[in-house]
Order: sequence, then structure tokens, then C-alpha cells
Amino acid sequence: MALSADDVQRVLEHMDADHAEASLAIVRAHGYPVATSAEMTGVDEHGGTWHVTVGTTEASVRVSWPDGPVEDSDGVRRAVVGLYRASSTGRAGSAG
Repeated sequence: MALSADDVQRVLEHMDADHAEASLAIVRAHGYPVATSAEMTGVDEHGGTWHVTVGTTEASVRVSWPDGPVEDSDGVRRAVVGLYRASSTGRAGSAG
């Protein structure tokens, strides 16, 4: 089941307004350990996409949800919390 366009917009706005530090921790744990900023730019049932800045270099990183596809915005919330917790304990997986 795909997320609605409204759900996607709400998630992106919420992550960027309220959880910039969590986004930064997630991208640092998934291939960009010295990232200086991160902004969630995409989300679907399979994972999230972040725009990453490392000094003057910009990149995009796609991270799959740790427990597989989600069905709704609550599933995205749980998945992002899981990614954040894993990143803060050093148990993060690879981007994908």
C-alpha cells in the first residue's frame, strides 16, 4: 500500500521542522559520517531519501526501513525512530 501524497508531505514537513538532528544522525550512520546537514526529501513505503551536505559537497542517500515496507505515516514514524535509535547506538545498517 502506497503512502498518500498528503502523508508524504506531512512526514517531510515534520521531519525537516522538528527532527533535523535525527535526520543528520541517520545519514551519518548510513554512509556520510561527517555530514554537516541533512534534509528528508522523499519517503515511501520502502524507505526514506535525504539530501546530504558534507562541506561543499552535496549528495542523496536512500535508506530502507529496517523492518521492511510500511503501510502508513505511523509506520514511517516507527521506522524513522528505529533508524534513529540504531544510528545513535552504532547498530545502523547500510543504505539501500
